[in-house]
Amino acid sequence: MKIMRFFLRLFLILSVVLNFCSCNSPGKEKDPVDYVNPYMGNISHLLVPTFPTVHLPNSMLRFIPNKESYTSEQMYGIPLVTTSHRSPSSFRISPFRMVGDSVCLKGYSYDNEMVEPYRYIVRFDEEEVDIDYAPSHQSAVCHFHFEDNNGNLILTAVNGELEVSGDTVRGYEILRDGKTKVFIYLETKEMPARAGIVRKNNKVDYTRTKYSGRDASVILCFGTPDIHIRYGISYISGEQAQKNMQREIDTYDTGIIARRGRDIWNNALGKIKVQGDNENDKVVFYTSLYRIYERMVNISEDGKYYSGFDKKVHEDEGIPFYTDDWVWDTYRAVHPLRILIEPEKQAWMIRSFIRMARQTPEGWMPTFPEVTGDSHRMNGNHVVSVIADALCKDLTGFDVSQAYKACKSALSEKSHLPWLRIPKTELDDFFTRNGYFPGLNIGETESVKEVDSWERRQSVAISLGAYYDYWCLSRIARKLGMKDDVNDFLINSQGYRKLYNKETAFFHPRNNKGDFIEGVDYKFSGGLGARDYYDENNAWTYRWAVPHNIADMVSLMGGNEKFVGNLDRTFREPLGKPKYEFYAQLPDQTGNVGQFSMGNEPSLHIPYLYNYVKQPWRTQKKIHRLLDQWFRNDLMGMPGDEDGGGMSAFVVFSSLGFYPVTPGLPMYAIGSPRFERSLIKLGNGKTFEIICEHYASENKYIQSARLNGKVWNKSWFSHKDIMRGGKLELVMGKYPNKAWASDDSSVPPSFEMEDE
Repeated sequence: MKIMRFFLRLFLILSVVLNFCSCNSPGKEKDPVDYVNPYMGNISHLLVPTFPTVHLPNSMLRFIPNKESYTSEQMYGIPLVTTSHRSPSSFRISPFRMVGDSVCLKGYSYDNEMVEPYRYIVRFDEEEVDIDYAPSHQSAVCHFHFEDNNGNLILTAVNGELEVSGDTVRGYEILRDGKTKVFIYLETKEMPARAGIVRKNNKVDYTRTKYSGRDASVILCFGTPDIHIRYGISYISGEQAQKNMQREIDTYDTGIIARRGRDIWNNALGKIKVQGDNENDKVVFYTSLYRIYERMVNISEDGKYYSGFDKKVHEDEGIPFYTDDWVWDTYRAVHPLRILIEPEKQAWMIRSFIRMARQTPEGWMPTFPEVTGDSHRMNGNHVVSVIADALCKDLTGFDVSQAYKACKSALSEKSHLPWLRIPKTELDDFFTRNGYFPGLNIGETESVKEVDSWERRQSVAISLGAYYDYWCLSRIARKLGMKDDVNDFLINSQGYRKLYNKETAFFHPRNNKGDFIEGVDYKFSGGLGARDYYDENNAWTYRWAVPHNIADMVSLMGGNEKFVGNLDRTFREPLGKPKYEFYAQLPDQTGNVGQFSMGNEPSLHIPYLYNYVKQPWRTQKKIHRLLDQWFRNDLMGMPGDEDGGGMSAFVVFSSLGFYPVTPGLPMYAIGSPRFERSLIKLGNGKTFEIICEHYASENKYIQSARLNGKVWNKSWFSHKDIMRGGKLELVMGKYPNKAWASDDSSVPPSFEMEDE
């Protein structure tokens, strides 16, 4: 029997290895998914790392190995579903060998781990069990192979109920809001010899088959070397979880489900094809594209969906419902990218935002929608940017009037205070009257009870975010012909001038008397994360936080030369403290190049700002250097919190050679491509190609350009230019051509565009 078990295990490992090798053999061209490295960035420089997530694109079921970090020596069973980005997994399976009548859930030493987007393989050492897992959209299969004949499983819900009957387990887990449930239906191929529950004293009770409460656990004893399971999840009901599994999973063979998943991933990632001689660049590119697909997630189930916003089940009317999105991060580039390659899905997501607003008593657009509802993290109301960007790029398929109503009410009725979802406070009334959010003088005690003691007022960051949101709202109002609203919101959008300190050329907090607050240090004032005045980043980052009117920023700073000087200084200014002191106060401001923070989303557009002062060659240099320095095919290849696609989208766009500096304006600033040739399959059925002549890693500078055969001397192009299909041909060189795109007519538009 030992020889037979040896060969069975050898066959499993060889089948997986041969499948992997056949996809990556030297004689075979790799598919896009073969370049994905889920481990990239799994060790963080300071804060939250990336996760090696196993899932299908934008799917409800996501699997993240259940361990504290990449370097952890132990895993805690096999998780069955991650319900929200970064949240702990719901349900877990613990394989074990039965000894006596007691069991103890524990950590497992593990080895031979292999992660692909569509498959997960690992071995638990002490239990001598090999595990092979593959997901579908709302269900999955898993194979446990034990070295001996004593295979058994424990299924646990952290807070919920489980019931075992024969070869099936049903149950649910209650999520952190105390109301939302995730249901499970699980079947085994092999019939358990016996089953029961695990009591709180770890004793097995075979006389009971149902358990409710904390750490509810059921036990299935097989006494066989192989156990195959398949399961479905649902946010609607246990019956729906069963339907989801039966609809998607018709086998216990993980190889079959993994091959289906592989095809789905290649179809998604294949919407952009890149060619070049640097294999690591391709890994970084496709891994970044893979991460963009982790969120939002489609939670429609057979035409229905559960909404955490009103805790009810709704008909989806043929339009999938999506949730789980940290919009403070994703509005900048994730949503603009989806407009290019998956516009129908983007329209569905916008319709989901509108549904969320309708399902709340206030009717406000969400900020951080999750399965359990709007968690309202960070600051701003940037779904308004997502709507404005979609409209200016002619995306249809959603009710603009309803979107506008929900966006307007969020900006006019809800407090701007961060991490709170409450009506306006006296600080918001002050903002309405005076055009800026007031800050506290240094050392002044907080007197407004609604202000969170940790997040503080963030007075400058909140104000700047609101100015941009008002500009976006004016763009939507213009589409609806609301001239009075357009004028009012445009005036509001220019309130940044009230915080601009001409003496220092920084945005400077004002107190409630209208005075600039004295003693502000632009690097270190504001406490932890500079949150009294800014947010996670210091004033050097927020100096550039007017993406809707960069031309006016150039004017405020005194012209092109001073603007360039201030940009250069941002990348050159020292930290000002030893690293341990700097990051103790500003842990989010990672990936530093001087005071520039590559590791936090508010900085992503800054390298492209040289285009606006007729020096695009500096942008080209910066982009290449930043990608080389901070985004690499290794465990620390991500400079900060990736935030479910926010930073990855910067990598995708910048590697292609352009970036949406101003979501809400239908144009893109040109950078410097990483690939010899890139082909984007647009959502309208056409293609857009970027071609680099004289391609080489050292040839980062654009010498000349042609757009669809026409000489192009601009450092930007419009959304219409790309959606018509065609080619952007760039002649590259080792040294900058400072004359290219250096005319007054070459700079990208700000605030508004002609012929939109």
